[in-house]
Amino acid sequence: MSEVEKITASTIGRQTVGYSKDHKIIIDEPPSMGGNDEGPNPLGTLLISLVGCENVIANMVAKEIDFDLQEISFEVTGELDLDGMMGKADVRPYFQKVTINAKVKTDETEDRIDELQKIVDSRCPIFTALEAADIEMIPNWVKEP
Repeated sequence: MSEVEKITASTIGRQTVGYSKDHKIIIDEPPSMGGNDEGPNPLGTLLISLVGCENVIANMVAKEIDFDLQEISFEVTGELDLDGMMGKADVRPYFQKVTINAKVKTDETEDRIDELQKIVDSRCPIFTALEAADIEMIPNWVKEP
């Protein structure tokens, strides 16, 4: 089975207005970076995409393994050295590390949450793409108290 994802986009200055199907997405920079701050920056958008992907896969997997998934809340941080984006040689212009803190609302045990997380991370296209780029991925999934 094959799927094609296609977007269209136009840019003015530092702002990008993109469309995925009929959905409009604005990616921008804050004024300090020459933008109008009308949307998240590209790196923030990437992390939001990671959360969206992890959520979709988690719900698919939960159904497959009969996991009581009620809700997941995420806090994700990406660490990078800005010198790479500014053109400094020998510095990667992308994240060095991404930490995913997820609170899972469920009646399941911590062991089952670990099982869910491992399966999700192995099947999430964005997680695995970041991992393949040699980004240190740190998943911390815990049961919501």
